[in-house]
Amino acid sequence: QVQLVESGGGLVQAGGSLRLSCAASGTISSITVMGWYRQAPGKQRELVAVITRGGITNYIGSVKGRFTISRDNAKNTVSLQMSSLTPEDTAVYFCKANQLGSREYWGQGTQVTVSS
Repeated sequence: QVQLVESGGGLVQAGGSLRLSCAASGTISSITVMGWYRQAPGKQRELVAVITRGGITNYIGSVKGRFTISRDNAKNTVSLQMSSLTPEDTAVYFCKANQLGSREYWGQGTQVTVSS
């Protein structure tokens, strides 16, 4: 089992910045990809950014150039640095970890609200 604990959500004004963090614990030796998803009210959950153990990243088009995902394998953490935030970024953000064999683990979610 893998447990994911998120932190860093909150309220920001448009144009501001926020940093989300996720710490993994438990049986973490087989974790491959980690990433961040988000779900806005009335919308489907969508991938925001992912990162492999080797540091290869991928982003949804709307956040490229504004968000940066990073990973510390030694500390078993993944972070999402968000800048130039807009109200469209308002959502619950979830940390996700994949294990070998495609098992998935999710964090509890943290609310990000961007005011106009």
